[in-house]
Amino acid sequence: MEESFPFRYSLLEYLFTLVGLVLFLLDIALDIWTVVSFYQDGAYVYMAVMIFLLLGSSVLLQVFSWLWYSDSLEQIETTVEKFADRHLLIKPFHFLQLGVYLRYAGLIEISTTHFVNRTNSFTEGVAVYLSHDLQMLRLFETFSESAPQLILMMSIILQRGELELITALKILTSAAAIASSVAMYHRSMRAFLPKKRKMSWISTGVYFLWNLLLIIPRVTALALFCSALPCFIIAHFLSLWMLLVLVIWRQKTSYMEPGWEWLYRAVVGLIWYFSWFNVSTESIKIKMVLYYTFIALDTAMLLGLWYWKVFEYAGCWSSLNPYVVIPTLLGLYVTGILVKIIYYRWFHPNCDEKKIAEPIEEREIRIQMACFNIESDSTPAQPPIALPNRPNRHRKMAANFYS
Repeated sequence: MEESFPFRYSLLEYLFTLVGLVLFLLDIALDIWTVVSFYQDGAYVYMAVMIFLLLGSSVLLQVFSWLWYSDSLEQIETTVEKFADRHLLIKPFHFLQLGVYLRYAGLIEISTTHFVNRTNSFTEGVAVYLSHDLQMLRLFETFSESAPQLILMMSIILQRGELELITALKILTSAAAIASSVAMYHRSMRAFLPKKRKMSWISTGVYFLWNLLLIIPRVTALALFCSALPCFIIAHFLSLWMLLVLVIWRQKTSYMEPGWEWLYRAVVGLIWYFSWFNVSTESIKIKMVLYYTFIALDTAMLLGLWYWKVFEYAGCWSSLNPYVVIPTLLGLYVTGILVKIIYYRWFHPNCDEKKIAEPIEEREIRIQMACFNIESDSTPAQPPIALPNRPNRHRKMAANFYS
């Protein structure tokens, strides 16, 4: 039964979870320090924007976390989550913006139990499910807080003319963190696709690289536009975001309860504002080509407007030469597209031929039996046991994400 179990939660991933928790706490401390710095400098507008991003992202994460908990309260397995549920603390935790920490506590508990006691595949499966929920929440946080915050900080630096080597390295590190979040989410979702091979670290590195090459030009173009025309960045975001949400609505997504599906579509629209995120299984290549073409044109437009402002107010951005910046950013974007093509041509782990040959129904039965640690002589006489809501939801998203 060990061979047939497709979910794997390695010790390295467990360590990444611990590091992720530390970085999550450090990020909160740095955000508070940034808000205090804005207050001390008298930059109240920047402080207000920063607080809005932090609170908005936090509330968004808590809403999704609570919705996922409410869908699977019967499948809670960790002691800390059972304690919170038994004492009716799950909802207050989320109201106090502590729901993500509850998830971290549950994941660390079940992971530690699995690695210390070497328990069966059931505990490993629970760890995988909890890990994927956290990965998705971190992805939402990346594009609702980290990416807008990076644009804000870059625009402030550009307006003040404080662009130095150390500042550029900090910006590059922040962009790398965004690309890393996307790559790790991509890697983690493969656990719910039995017919797919496991993603190697080389493939993960190449996936990270092309995301970084595409995110840097997009974020930089938005920051340049914001530094030159700060009053128009909100109009640009709202108009483009509403258009993207409309396109997502046309995809007829159905990942959440009907009343909450629009929230999911709104978040995907926010992700699309910065990076590609697949939500359907039909004509994926054509949709990706249309998306990247549209975003490339929008990015070029933003750079063109910034170029126009540079000449209108000569000297304000003397540290940046448009004739160097614009070709460099567009060159990075084209390079990112080429690296993405190379990734899907040579590095993307596609299908496992042995698992393709196996009928889908039999494979699903084996997966479910392995997850619940059920022994079987051959083909079970009864229909497969229904998996918890969270795994079903993740497998549904994963099937679209990799189609």
